[in-house]
Amino acid sequence: MHYTGLELDRAGDRRADPAWIAELAGRPDTRVVPLWRDHCLVRDGLPVPGRAGDAGALLKAALEPVFLGLDGDVAVFAADLSELAESEAVALAGAEAATDVRRLIDAVSPAEAGLLAYARGLLHWHRNQRFCGACGGPTDQRDGGHLRVCGSCGKLLFPRIEPAVIVLVELTGDPGERPGGELNRCLLGRHARSGPDAFSTLAGFVEIGESLEDAVRREVFEEAGVVVKPVSYQGSQSWPFPAGLMVGFRAGAVSEHIAVDGREVVEARWFTAAELRERIAAGHVYRPDSIGKFLIESWIAENSHG
Repeated sequence: MHYTGLELDRAGDRRADPAWIAELAGRPDTRVVPLWRDHCLVRDGLPVPGRAGDAGALLKAALEPVFLGLDGDVAVFAADLSELAESEAVALAGAEAATDVRRLIDAVSPAEAGLLAYARGLLHWHRNQRFCGACGGPTDQRDGGHLRVCGSCGKLLFPRIEPAVIVLVELTGDPGERPGGELNRCLLGRHARSGPDAFSTLAGFVEIGESLEDAVRREVFEEAGVVVKPVSYQGSQSWPFPAGLMVGFRAGAVSEHIAVDGREVVEARWFTAAELRERIAAGHVYRPDSIGKFLIESWIAENSHG
C-alpha cells in the first residue's frame, strides 16, 4: 500500500539534540526534500533530488527545516519554501513546476511516495501550528520539527493525526437467490462530489468517544442506512492529506436495505465480484494509492470462482 512501510530511521531517541540536528544539516551528503505549499517540486515529471550542493540553500530558504530521519547514514530533511513565490521556489530547487504528491504515484516507488507524503504532512502541520490553540502565543519548533512549544504558556504541541475508518460492507446471501449463484455482494457508494458512475468504499472520521468499530457502524448507517454487525480489521494506511490515518475494515450487513443520506452519499448499490470485474475491465478504476482499492480487490479475489 502507498504511504506505508517507510524504511526511514526517525531517530526519536536523538532528534531532541539541537547540536546533532545542526551537524546533520551541515553534512555534504544531506538530502533535502523541498516542497511549496503542500506541492512537490518536480523536474521531468519526477521529484527534484535535493542532494548535496542544493541542501544548504534549500534549508536556509525554508520556513523551518524539519528533520525526517536517517536513510542509512544519510540525513533527510524537508524544506518548506512556501514563503517564496512559486517561481522562486521552483528556480531555487532546480525544478520545472510544483505538483500534488498524489499525481506522482505512477512515477515514483512506494518508498519515495511515502517519504514525500510524510514530508508534506509534517510541513503542513508546522505552517498551521505557529500559534498556540490554548493562549494564542507564538510556538517554537523543537525536536527537529516533531514538537512545537508555546513560548507563552509552555504547552507542548505534537503533530496532529486524524483517524478515519474506511469500510467494505459485505452481504452474504443464498446462492440460489443470485444470477450465477454468487454468494456474496459488497456495498459501494457514490459520493456527492464524485462522477455519475464513480462508486467507492464508504469512509468517515472517528468522533470523540467512539471506538474504531463504533465509527464503522455509525458511518455506514448514516451514509447508506445499512446496519452492520460483525466488523473486522483489514489494515491501515497513512494518509497525510493533510493529517489522516485510514483504518480499513470489512463489515457484515444484516440486510440488503439501503437508504442513502443524500448529502455525502447520493447513491449506493450492491455489487457481485463478477460485476466489479466487469466494471474494472470497462475502465472504472479506483484511486491507485488508496486502501479502498486494496479492500475492493481483496474482496473480489476472495469471491472469484474458477
